[in-house]
Amino acid sequence: MAIDVFSFYGGSVTSPTTTLCDRSDGGHLIVYPSRAVWERGQLTPVELFQWSYLVAATGRAMIEVLPQLCGGCVNYWEAGNWSLNDAANPSGPKVVENHRRVHHHIFGRSRDARDPDWRWGEAPRFPAYADKKIWAQRFSPLNTQERDAVSARIYELLEGYYDLPDLFSPSSP
Repeated sequence: MAIDVFSFYGGSVTSPTTTLCDRSDGGHLIVYPSRAVWERGQLTPVELFQWSYLVAATGRAMIEVLPQLCGGCVNYWEAGNWSLNDAANPSGPKVVENHRRVHHHIFGRSRDARDPDWRWGEAPRFPAYADKKIWAQRFSPLNTQERDAVSARIYELLEGYYDLPDLFSPSSP
């Protein structure tokens, strides 16, 4: 089960249970739009605008508050492919519109990454679907203090830099 990091009317940020990048190598968060869609083009212009701000604010917050990202960066990866694997529940071929949910993985990229799959200056390497849980066991998620710092900074950025009012009001634009 994922840990909630931040949410507002434009979407949510979680720390996944199956972490794909260790916290010491930069960390891993997932950003979801406000409603489940299989393709980003299904979002309304306002929903896409709000989600895009949340994605950008999350990446910037990670870079600004996580010490392991000093001099580093983040990678944004739109995903949803593993949900379509024949071995994923329910087993067998899937109709993409029914099983894929658009989301962005944000991976911190540390200059000091120790894991060979996250080496600085190289593209990350991911396992095959069948191997993902065993592969990910070596990674630790962001800790409570790191998640809280990222959450607070996301709030500041959305409210200040991106000028989104009333972040927790469902009647907001």
